[in-house]
Amino acid sequence: MGLRTFPGEELSRRMGSMDVGPLSPGTRQRLLQGQAGSLPAPSSSSAVVIFISSTISDMDTEREALQCTAYPEVQSFCQRHGLAFEVVDLRWGIPNTQATDYLTTELCLEELERCQKTSIGPAFVALLGDQYGPCPVPRRIEEKEWEALRAQLTSRPRDLELVTRHFQRDDNTIPPTYVLQPSGSLVVPGPEEATLTSVLRGGAQEAWRLGLISQEQWMCYHRSVIEWEIELGLLNSARGDQGATVFLRDVQDLNKHILDDCSLKMVDRLADGCLDTNAQSLLSGLKGRILDAQPGALKSHHLSWSRDLVNPKNKAHARYLKQLSEQFVARTNHQVLEQLRELELARQELGWLYQEIRHHLWQSTESTKVFCGHQELLAQLRQRLRQDESRTHTPLVLFGPPGIGKTSLMCKLAQQVPELLGHKTVVVLRLLGTSKLSLDARSLLRSLSFQVCLAYGLPLPPAQVLEAHSRVGHFFHTLLHTVSRRNFESLVLLLDSVDDLDSICHSPRVSWLPLKCPPRVHLILSTCSGQQVLHNLQQTLKDPSTYWEVKALSGSQGQEFIQLLLAAERRMLSPGQRDVLWASLPECGHPGRLRLAFEEARKWASFTVPVPLATTAEEATHQLCIRLEETHGALLVAHVLGYIVSSRYGLSEAELKDVLSLDDEVLQAVYRDWTPPSKELLRFPPLLWVRLRRDLGHCLVRRPVDGCMLLAIAHRQLSQVIQVRYLSGPERAKRHGVLAEFFSGAWSQGIKKLITLPLVGKPLNLDRKVAPQPLWFSSTVANLRKLTELPFHLLHAGRLEELKQEVLGNMSWISCRGISGGIEVLLDDFDMCAPHMDSPEVDLVREAIQLCGPAVELRGLEKSVLYTELLARLLFFAASHPAMIGQLCQQAQSWFRACPYPMLVPLAGFLQPPGGPLRATLTGCHKGITAIAWSLEEKLLVVGTQDGAMVVWDVEEQQVVHVLMGHTAEVKCVRVFAQGTLAISASKDHTLRLWSLLSGQEKVTILDGGSQNPTEPQSWDLHVDERNNVVYSTSGARINMWNLETSKLVFCITGDVSDPWVCVALLAAQGLLLALSKGGQVSLWSSAMGKLQEKHQLSSIKEETPTCAVSIQSRARLVAGFSSGSIALVSAGEDRLLEKLPEAVGFLVVSEDDSLLVAGEEQDCLDTSNEVRCLEVAEQAKLLFTGLVSGIVLVFPLNSRQDVLCIPPPEARKAVNCMSLSKSENRLAIAYDNIVLVLDISPGDPCPAIEGPTYTFYTQLPETIVSVAVLADYRVVYGMSDGSLFLYDCACSKVFPLEAHGSRVSCVEVSHSEQLAVSGAEDALLCLWDLQACRGMFEMSYENSCCRGVRCACFSRDDKHVFAGMEDRSVTAWSTVDGTLLAVQFVHAVINRIIPTSNGFMAPTSHGYLIRERFQCPSVRASQQDPLKNFKKAVWLVKTRQREELAAAEASQDAEPVAVEGKESKSNKRSQVCLIL
Repeated sequence: MGLRTFPGEELSRRMGSMDVGPLSPGTRQRLLQGQAGSLPAPSSSSAVVIFISSTISDMDTEREALQCTAYPEVQSFCQRHGLAFEVVDLRWGIPNTQATDYLTTELCLEELERCQKTSIGPAFVALLGDQYGPCPVPRRIEEKEWEALRAQLTSRPRDLELVTRHFQRDDNTIPPTYVLQPSGSLVVPGPEEATLTSVLRGGAQEAWRLGLISQEQWMCYHRSVIEWEIELGLLNSARGDQGATVFLRDVQDLNKHILDDCSLKMVDRLADGCLDTNAQSLLSGLKGRILDAQPGALKSHHLSWSRDLVNPKNKAHARYLKQLSEQFVARTNHQVLEQLRELELARQELGWLYQEIRHHLWQSTESTKVFCGHQELLAQLRQRLRQDESRTHTPLVLFGPPGIGKTSLMCKLAQQVPELLGHKTVVVLRLLGTSKLSLDARSLLRSLSFQVCLAYGLPLPPAQVLEAHSRVGHFFHTLLHTVSRRNFESLVLLLDSVDDLDSICHSPRVSWLPLKCPPRVHLILSTCSGQQVLHNLQQTLKDPSTYWEVKALSGSQGQEFIQLLLAAERRMLSPGQRDVLWASLPECGHPGRLRLAFEEARKWASFTVPVPLATTAEEATHQLCIRLEETHGALLVAHVLGYIVSSRYGLSEAELKDVLSLDDEVLQAVYRDWTPPSKELLRFPPLLWVRLRRDLGHCLVRRPVDGCMLLAIAHRQLSQVIQVRYLSGPERAKRHGVLAEFFSGAWSQGIKKLITLPLVGKPLNLDRKVAPQPLWFSSTVANLRKLTELPFHLLHAGRLEELKQEVLGNMSWISCRGISGGIEVLLDDFDMCAPHMDSPEVDLVREAIQLCGPAVELRGLEKSVLYTELLARLLFFAASHPAMIGQLCQQAQSWFRACPYPMLVPLAGFLQPPGGPLRATLTGCHKGITAIAWSLEEKLLVVGTQDGAMVVWDVEEQQVVHVLMGHTAEVKCVRVFAQGTLAISASKDHTLRLWSLLSGQEKVTILDGGSQNPTEPQSWDLHVDERNNVVYSTSGARINMWNLETSKLVFCITGDVSDPWVCVALLAAQGLLLALSKGGQVSLWSSAMGKLQEKHQLSSIKEETPTCAVSIQSRARLVAGFSSGSIALVSAGEDRLLEKLPEAVGFLVVSEDDSLLVAGEEQDCLDTSNEVRCLEVAEQAKLLFTGLVSGIVLVFPLNSRQDVLCIPPPEARKAVNCMSLSKSENRLAIAYDNIVLVLDISPGDPCPAIEGPTYTFYTQLPETIVSVAVLADYRVVYGMSDGSLFLYDCACSKVFPLEAHGSRVSCVEVSHSEQLAVSGAEDALLCLWDLQACRGMFEMSYENSCCRGVRCACFSRDDKHVFAGMEDRSVTAWSTVDGTLLAVQFVHAVINRIIPTSNGFMAPTSHGYLIRERFQCPSVRASQQDPLKNFKKAVWLVKTRQREELAAAEASQDAEPVAVEGKESKSNKRSQVCLIL
């Protein structure tokens, strides 16, 4: 089936689909059922991550050229395709000593592997020149290899002593290894250290020759870092040249000058400064291997030798650098596109969902790799699940302090459940907060619903459900009951860490949580103790057996846990180290604290003398921070961790490196001892971050959000310590300030930022080369990271005015956020900011956005819809609030002026404004609302639906509080009582259900036993007698009285099926039940016993049927409304007529003091003495013509309240049906049922004179005239009630029939030139007519799923366009040139008249507003313009009459005469379909 993606998740869906690739049907089914299988770790990255490999100083100029020109171009290209871009150049910005450190080599290879795993397309680029680079000493040598090397060095004691001094045995690794010691830790640094590499090389050479070590082990001593990187990144890569490139710089004639001093800087040299011929030989061999194995990856650049090496000021060198950059851009972009094409081919429907499931199942597998303890709790949970399998039960909640092991317990339980329940079981696991789709309840319920539907083969959620969070919640509750009713399958939902859901943290009610689980459906939650979330759950789920505490492990289990962790890492501890560890953790069973201790202990080598560890988790966390500060610097650690914790959902590595490059304090600390490598740009050295990230280890977690893999703090305890340690006082605002600068793009796209570095001493204005931050990367790709993070950081940085102007008061930001994420996400941002801003403008804008909901649901969220909606609501306040709302309106108007498509542009406010009576449109019931009741005391709205669900809304928060599931058929009536705390509902399933509105629990179920005859006429009502605690239910011809405490039937009253009761009232003061039947019979019974007291027929009302009623308790009366407009007062002994209305009474309302409330508004009015049927205004003559039901036409001057002329009807009591003025206002046509009068209007003083009728004609048809238009030359166009349309020429008394509509003609209008006419009908058809040729030009139709039909129409002043008001509360604009639909605008109200203006039209609405709009139509329309874009089930088409006639004429030339009529008649049914959606 075709699915519409829900807003804001398009990117995650697209990239998720790409990553999953082609999964087999069996694999997909296993994923849906919650079986992890053996799938590899998922990668939700949508990034291009390129590792840059080069020697330390040989390619500095090339690397800087790429930084300045190539990287920004590739970044822009990637962003346009929805991809992040990151360059990993670990040798940039650091001194040579750090770049050649053995740990740096290890980190480089680890980073290269990360790039290959996460990058889409290219992952490796090598810049290869004339240096081979140093060969690093291995950091670790296994025991067996060490013994082989030692054997070769025994004969050389000095060499052996040198090696043993640099390496120390570590017995804590399995197997034991020898570890290279940092140079600073050596007791006696020897002068021979420089020869360590050559000594090891010699030993390895001899050991390899003797077969004691493998060739791979031998290579560890004979390869430079760049060869290791090229080997891993290209030569051994499965993707080969598809993901890698080597740019080779070949300096011609270098060998001739190789011994020159300037040339020696470009090549490898020995310690004494001489040429390293061995390195040059290895370099030559490496180049040859690349050429032989991957020639397609090698891109050579030939450069003439010169003494100034590579100098950008040299023209030839500058040309080379430009070519290098261009080739890098072209090659990288090509590789990205090729990979995107491959991924698109492998893409499968709903790949985003499989990616989400894989993510949580893989996290679950990782979490339970080491599992210890909690066996007793697991057994108890398994027993409880078995007990609940066949009964209705409450969800289960596991709680405990942070780090106690709740997540691993939930994951373990998820793995054991399928075997436990013994039949087909679907397990749905979500580790909340670890992915974008599990961060908020809205996204969570959507993904859960999709997985459950697919797992059980049920229909997926329809588009209208996905558009509103409340509907998704309703659908989810219904879905659980649907699964339960299947009777042979079980469903287990495990939601870990519900306190990590955004919505649950800020709301006292957990609206999406089912209060009762039906049989075979289980819901298990976990949350932290001592948190507000647990308190909220306890207020919702009252049963104590719901809650299960997760306690700490025993002391022995804690030691076992540590041993298991060490074994998994292939490590051990010495006895002394174990003693220190256990002494630091006496009887500790807290898994979080044990893991922190393990992270410290795993770093201990056997020769390490450990210090005592902290005894509490908080102390251990502080200890970790201290160790990181000592290793990496206090300021760097504080800022890095501060930025990660301050971010809304985390930061990607590229974002973090950019943010650090904007942090002047960090850069000043980094470049305290050396200067940056470039004079043009300044960046944070990536190596420093990679080192810190490695030491953070398991403290960081990666979560896929907005198509990026974000880094976040893994442990809540660590986050709290970071906030206390690094984000107290002004530091918090500083971190948010820098993050706000980054996400706003303040220092991107070449904007330089001043800084003073310690070794320079003067301010430098340098480009930080951070990623640009536009709102849109392309027309379809939004900058989701900016949209998510920027308002959050501006708010917490205290930059409220900037937040107000650049975000909340910026139309571009509002539209981008709404289009990419949806109205609800946009409102979430306003809700986040508004409480911190004392700004009525922000509140008005927020409410205006909320009021856009119905239009967005109808048309989808696109710019034209949002701009029109907001402009038509906010223009009311543009003058009173110019700073924010006035600016918003100006921005919207500017967008309309620049829009290349035809547009209807509001010139004044005409939609319901914010701050008015309409507060919100609640859309929580996709099956249709059938009953409604207020709980005024608790400010709740209770709604009953067609599918039996009850939805309870908090009208203040405008959020769903409860979804009450119980009824299995349509809810017909709801009553609220007990000061708004209880509700009782009646349903077609013949049950009454009593609900607590505070807890959402069902209290009582009563089987009402109504009529089983579906054809029997039924009325449904409930009356609650709180004093006696009973309820009276009426259904069909039956009244039942039920005791609410015992659920027992007190009495039953049956009536006459042939004359069913229409309304029943409880008159509590008199102890009576009063019923009024369809035939007008009044019956009274005792409300206590059900005994008949009286029965009589209505005396005041004859031949009318009751339609509605309301009781007046204080007077013991019933007020009833009837089908012909009568309103009667009915009591025990009498009835009398109160009022007579013109139409049927639809509803009656009684006020709190039991007096009828008649709502109305006194208007300035003209006395016509009769009902007005139609109006016409002569603008130039300033006259108002009013057609009355009596047939008289009264003429009023617009500046007077007294009529000046009365035009009598041609026949007595003939009502005026319609009137029309000619465009020159010199003719007036008055139409009755079958008569038309044409009168002349001539100038006069003091007012124009009306003469005639000049012409009178009769239609001679049984149908009546319903619309008319008159021309200056006395021609009249009129439409009939059956759809017939005629042109009558009064001067020659001729009638010209025009082709009939299929239904009643609702309007006829003539163009200003009187050459054209347009007619509209109730069948949604607009016809454009050529009045000179008396033939049709176009048939134009527009209809959608809501309703169809044309209400009114008019021509634009230049006759190029037709504007039409439609039954579906929209306005359409059409071209008279080709019949094309140009624009559609939803105006929320019916309009009965459209009046053209110089640049658009005016139209009064049924809501009392006056629409004033400008129609903007470019002279050349864009070919791809789609006026029904995003409309749901909307269609327009145009039928061109000229083409049909031409086709018929051509066909008649080649056809037999007999066949001509058939072809002509058939051709009238053909159409040209321009667009169908």
